[in-house]
Amino acid sequence: MHQNSATSRDSTDRTCPLCRTSGGRHFYQDSRDYYRCPICSLVFVPPHQFLSADEEKAVYDDHQNSAADPRYRRFLDRLFTPMSLCLAPNSFGLDFGSGPGPTLSVMFEEAGHRMEVYDPFYASDTKPLQQRYDFITASEVVEHLHFPRRELDRLWSCLKPGGWLGIMTKRVIDREAFSHWHYKDDLTHVGFTSIETFRWLAAHWQATMTVPANDVVLFGKTA
Repeated sequence: MHQNSATSRDSTDRTCPLCRTSGGRHFYQDSRDYYRCPICSLVFVPPHQFLSADEEKAVYDDHQNSAADPRYRRFLDRLFTPMSLCLAPNSFGLDFGSGPGPTLSVMFEEAGHRMEVYDPFYASDTKPLQQRYDFITASEVVEHLHFPRRELDRLWSCLKPGGWLGIMTKRVIDREAFSHWHYKDDLTHVGFTSIETFRWLAAHWQATMTVPANDVVLFGKTA
């Protein structure tokens, strides 16, 4: 029984939470284990090493991001500016994972667009996830997702034909860079993408893909 339980957990540990391929390869180890998917190249932490919801929220509560902070706005400009170039006036957008201090939504509203926000901890009303949008942004979000396939497919289904999904997140380069990468040291970060991961997503969705910056990718939904 104990052996079967251990075998079952090992199988779960090594199953990619994005493309659901089994047999993830051990990629790196520190206080946590990291596996890399042989199909979509996602690097992921096994579920039994996730923080609890309370522990996760305590980390987010320490974030000091605010729409009044010009440095934070400059940081978000890397997603805001290329996304803005794709939008018609008065577009309708969703900022997914808006955090304790929504800012991207404010920036798009200032530019004349209509916005909704959703965050599982700070804006948890799910009504925005039942609407259709011209564009959706997810800034510094996908690395936190415990169920990325489910969450990203849900966002994609919320996009209107011709709409855009913009993702901002740091990318895995190789094992050597990963070994001293500060991004993995945040224990709320459990999934790490690379350009190969985004190419897999584009194929999965049959989407167009543009890469305006090292940590930004835009997916276009066929009209």
